[in-house]
Amino acid sequence: MTRRGPTLEDVARVAGVSRATVSRVVNGVRNVDPHIQETVRRAITHTGYTPNQAARSLVTRRTGTVALVFSADGDPVAARVFADPFFGRVVDGALRFLHERAVQPVMLVADSAQARTRVVDYLSRGAADGALVVPLDAADPLPGMLVTAGIPMVLFGRPPAEVRTGFVDLDNAAGARMAAAHLSARGRRRLAVIAAPDSAPAARERLNGFLEASALAGIEEVPVVSGRFTADSGRRAMARLLREHPGLDGVFAANDLMALGACQYLRERGVSVPGDIAVVGFDDSSAATECGPPLTTVRQPVEHMAAAMARLLVEQLQGVGATCSSEMFEPLLVVRESA
Repeated sequence: MTRRGPTLEDVARVAGVSRATVSRVVNGVRNVDPHIQETVRRAITHTGYTPNQAARSLVTRRTGTVALVFSADGDPVAARVFADPFFGRVVDGALRFLHERAVQPVMLVADSAQARTRVVDYLSRGAADGALVVPLDAADPLPGMLVTAGIPMVLFGRPPAEVRTGFVDLDNAAGARMAAAHLSARGRRRLAVIAAPDSAPAARERLNGFLEASALAGIEEVPVVSGRFTADSGRRAMARLLREHPGLDGVFAANDLMALGACQYLRERGVSVPGDIAVVGFDDSSAATECGPPLTTVRQPVEHMAAAMARLLVEQLQGVGATCSSEMFEPLLVVRESA
């Protein structure tokens, strides 16, 4: 004879509450006393009860799944996601929060107009309850498409003015100002920037913040070369800067991978870091500690930002958060040996 699994009645008996109360806790109904909720959760753990997801979905009209979407038109998105530690940190922060709440994530990639349409169709069919969207392009149309389709969504990064949705973001300009002020305080007067691509969401903020702070320090001419967020592009940008501006003594790179590439090139050319040229990055990713020497950088608390993004979406789905809720984070300068 097959042994039956634990039921709602078993949980109710152990918790000392009614079956209806257990059902409300399991289905996420909010008007249950927190003490009773905790008692029921302990009883669920004790009995080993597993909710029937199919039946639960019929009650809540939710799947218990959210999509984590990386989007960039014409960009090798998958390659970037696996190569750049920034994206791993986004995934880690979001998944930790979701797993603790038994929400299942599914990762989607939108790298073309057709792929964006498929993502919108997938979500419109109710395959997931909402989306955590990480656009790699400031002009990405996907967020607007999801808003038009009525899909609950939270963005990593500030959306365009015409797209009203929840988001998390960093004060990127303030972080870049920290980098400029630090280099200036170290006596560096001939500064340059390895900037992010113009299309990147935070590119203009980081560049403008650095240039503004440099001007305040009396440094008016700051050459700028754009990279592609990769170490190789940082190497190429550094080579060009040295060739065209041989008197440089300080460089700010808009992410750590480009700063890493710049340091590698300088080391190969026999240029001392920070003795001859000080280098500051942005993100405080694993690339910062892998760099030789260890990289001074502006810390972006990516894991906390991604967890906040997931929290805002879950609150929205539970009806306790507004659709346009946002959360801003502050940068921190992490001083190591490169500057």
